[in-house]
Amino acid sequence: MTSRQRSADSNSLSPRRRTVVKAAAATAVLAAPLAAAWPAGAVEAPAFLHGVASGDPLPDGILLWTRVTPTAEAVPGSGLGPDTEVGWVVARDKGFTNVVAKGSVTATAASDHTVKADVRGLAPATDYWFRFSAGGTDSPAARTRTAPAADAAVTNLRFGVVSCANWEAGYFSSYRHLAARGDLDAWLHLGDYIYEYGTGDYGTRGTVVRQHAPTHEILSLADYRIRHGRYKTDPDLQALHAVAPVVAIWDDHEFANDAWSGGAENHTEGAEGAWSARQAAAKQAYFEWMPVRPALAGTTYRRLRFGKLADLSLLDLRSFRSQQAAVGNGSVDDPDRTITGRAQLDWLKAGLKSSDTTWRLVGNSVMISPFAIGSLSADLLRPLAELLGLPKEGLALNTDQWDGYTDDRRELLAHLRSNAIRNTVFLTGDIHMAWANDVPVDAGTYPLSASAATEFVVTSVSSDNLDDILKVPEGTVTALAAPVIQVANRHVHWVDTDRHGYGVLDITADRAQMDYYVLSDKTKANATSSWARSYRTRTGTQKVERTYTPV
Repeated sequence: MTSRQRSADSNSLSPRRRTVVKAAAATAVLAAPLAAAWPAGAVEAPAFLHGVASGDPLPDGILLWTRVTPTAEAVPGSGLGPDTEVGWVVARDKGFTNVVAKGSVTATAASDHTVKADVRGLAPATDYWFRFSAGGTDSPAARTRTAPAADAAVTNLRFGVVSCANWEAGYFSSYRHLAARGDLDAWLHLGDYIYEYGTGDYGTRGTVVRQHAPTHEILSLADYRIRHGRYKTDPDLQALHAVAPVVAIWDDHEFANDAWSGGAENHTEGAEGAWSARQAAAKQAYFEWMPVRPALAGTTYRRLRFGKLADLSLLDLRSFRSQQAAVGNGSVDDPDRTITGRAQLDWLKAGLKSSDTTWRLVGNSVMISPFAIGSLSADLLRPLAELLGLPKEGLALNTDQWDGYTDDRRELLAHLRSNAIRNTVFLTGDIHMAWANDVPVDAGTYPLSASAATEFVVTSVSSDNLDDILKVPEGTVTALAAPVIQVANRHVHWVDTDRHGYGVLDITADRAQMDYYVLSDKTKANATSSWARSYRTRTGTQKVERTYTPV
């Protein structure tokens, strides 16, 4: 999604954008952005300025992450600093009296002084504490948790669910409130963990709340490293990483807006270098800076299991997709166009069919439910097009979502129906709105046609939504747009177009329930959180229903 439109000629640049590109290309000397990435105040090195994190829990293991700053000049993206031995330790208690595993790894400039330890031999469904050390300095201590044993009869799972965190648009209070709960088995980040834009280039309700580093649009490996480093200095993000493991996938803004296998809306080949080089740089920085264990090199699609209660299939909907449909660029119904790629779709179908868990969760970066939006009035259609990064005239659907790749969706939903695969729940981000949807086999005849699955979509942590774009009071657009959207999309049980926040997914054998929480004001560092709505799907129904209390 973007707040900025490009002309139909993808090689054309506005005068302001040319200036940005020239400035980025001219920044061969990285002193200014690197200084901006360094936290205020003198810090003695070695130091752990970017927190610690864990991710991808297994029944017997966990992936640990940190970044060490070995010398004052060895800031993210600098390529400077000596090789540094970093020790790690895992214990059953916060005081580290009962140590169960320890080791060391070398941090080098080649990996931006980030390190990972893939620890195995742990007990399932168990809380652990971990920390790192270097040169006599200890990192903060953090809690993590392993997954249940594959054959365990699990009674309950609880996940935080977030997406779309634009640094410049506001503070990350959603992360702070999730961290304060203390009851999460893990948290899911469904994409747009970072944004690639330069300062002021992306929607912030007209105000840059806090400035990016670097200030220009990120293009190079150093740029992506600096941006990840800036994000990891956020205290609320550090707090959430320190209390529960993350399970993350990427969407487009970890690369560039509306990314596809061969390019992106927000990439001009040549003027901004080769897409292949930019994509490779973005992926390298992502895997350096995120506690993600790639199942296949260069992709985030993989599967985790949480006992007999649920498995979680995590998708990569950017690396393999065809270019978004547009005038002269193929039909949304073209069977030769794909959002998943053949291998990933086959992997997903096989995993859903062979699953023996009660629930089949799918971490899905863009909405799979059909969304017919042509019935909206012009005053709502234009800002919605701006939010989605689409032409403001003649908008019929969002071709960046599964709506733009209907053959893949048809094949997947037909597979669920023909194999009687129950209890599939898509967990989605991207669209900066909260939704609770049935996923119909045929949207045109719903509710007479069957629902093959359900979908819970979480709103943005801070990225602008419709009321921000229109600069109107919160709730104004939802009051106008939600009834129109629901009339045209009868499978949509609820949509909130205006608020920011997060979700908490609670799963038992009987139901999967999403509790939606909203923030008081994303521009305030001390924003409060309140429960907004809850929806659930009961086992065997493949339909969403409202429930009136959070778990």
